[in-house]
Amino acid sequence: MAQTALLSSVKPAPAAASELERFREAPHNIEAEQALLGAILVNNEAIDRVSSFLDPHHFYDPLHAQIFEIAGKMIGAGKQATPITLKTFFDAAEPIDANLTVPQYLGRLAANATTIINAEDYGRTVYDLATRRTLITIGEDMVNSAYDAPIDFPPETQIEDAEGRLYDLAERDKYGQGFLTFGTALTHAIEMANNAYQREGHLSGLATGLTDLDSKMGGLQPSDLIIIAGRPSMGKTALATNIAYNIARNFRAERQADGSEKTLDGAVVGFFSLEMSAEQLATRILSEQTEIPSEKIRRGMITDDEFRKLAGVSQEMSRIPLYIDQTGGLSVAQLAARARRLKRQKGVGLLVVDYLQLLAGNKRAGEGRVQEVSEITTGLKALAKDLNVPIIALSQLSRQVESRDDKRPHLADLRESGSIEQDADVVMFVFREEYYVERQKPSDAKVEETLKWQQLMSTVHGKAEIIIGKQRHGPTGTVQLSFEAQFTRFSNLAREYQVPERYG
Repeated sequence: MAQTALLSSVKPAPAAASELERFREAPHNIEAEQALLGAILVNNEAIDRVSSFLDPHHFYDPLHAQIFEIAGKMIGAGKQATPITLKTFFDAAEPIDANLTVPQYLGRLAANATTIINAEDYGRTVYDLATRRTLITIGEDMVNSAYDAPIDFPPETQIEDAEGRLYDLAERDKYGQGFLTFGTALTHAIEMANNAYQREGHLSGLATGLTDLDSKMGGLQPSDLIIIAGRPSMGKTALATNIAYNIARNFRAERQADGSEKTLDGAVVGFFSLEMSAEQLATRILSEQTEIPSEKIRRGMITDDEFRKLAGVSQEMSRIPLYIDQTGGLSVAQLAARARRLKRQKGVGLLVVDYLQLLAGNKRAGEGRVQEVSEITTGLKALAKDLNVPIIALSQLSRQVESRDDKRPHLADLRESGSIEQDADVVMFVFREEYYVERQKPSDAKVEETLKWQQLMSTVHGKAEIIIGKQRHGPTGTVQLSFEAQFTRFSNLAREYQVPERYG
């Protein structure tokens, strides 16, 4: 035991202990622990000031941890926690020394207590010192693991494990705040409604830049897992890229009095491109913004004017907070570690994963791909809640879509669909009928069939459908968009009633 402040009979440090050993003693503050426990024993309301963040394991002295735990349980059960009522639980406890029993120590704690005014400060001191001790433990574990170098724990895994533990430690107080009163929850709801009211477009979430889609979804909501699915060549990556760029381009933040930044619009975006390189992704965005076909950019088939346009737009784009990770074959644990790092360093507000089936889970013997995908989607949903940001994950569809006359996809068409459909907050499918009609072009020269095909092509050309198959917060349905294949760009579809009339 180490009750130094109250007791004159505390065991002194061994005479043989060196100055260095005393200096390297784990950080703690016995006086703060005693003051907090004394305040609780004198006035049980003091525990309400610390119970939201302080647990028994945060105490350095094991006896103090036991006292705090038992007192908390008694108070939680509606009973009084005083030296008298706690005495029963410590009658058989080993005495602190020859002159002091634990029940007597409880009496001294209460007798030396002052008021509960500083109870939260004492609790914060205890918590901060416990955090420092945990940091020391993590550091020691890192060193020991690096020295031992077990075969089943390679350096990459050690780094991920350390990053995860450090992030959990850093964010525990921020995200693990326990129960909120209904009044507090209502306040948050009103603030969200007020922000939506003041924001352009009246959206509660991040605006994608696609008006009809935003109207249907209210923007991308924090902590949501959003699945964008479709068959190859439907434009999944193009849609995700368009949304990511629009949100990053609109990013505006305001520095607060405490030095932190408050996001006013848009967000910092992290893009995990497991299939395409960062260069290919940047080329797509350049093509979209400059209206120069991406194949002309890749092959260098551009004019001097187009090159100057590319140079000007690229300078503007370089300032946009869009970060691309092009590492292939990431596991969901590796992705989570990198996302947490980006959250802490840059304050990321949206993550995009292209695409889900290229992620790896911790596949175990006897488990199939369905179980692995289930672990991936569960991990992505947990990460979205942990970081409180929307995550867009792209997904492939099974080939059974191609065998139907109506090739519009359904939820059942998702590959390994059970877990994806269950974990996702929003599932939307990208469908372009033009892709299928184009491949139905008559091979013979019959004028009637050719005219019929041309008429059908003119109806579907440049149009895309976003089919919202699931949405926890709103309605399902279909949103019509414009798609310019040469620029890989989705945009709002102009309605007939929106076309301005001609005068003169």
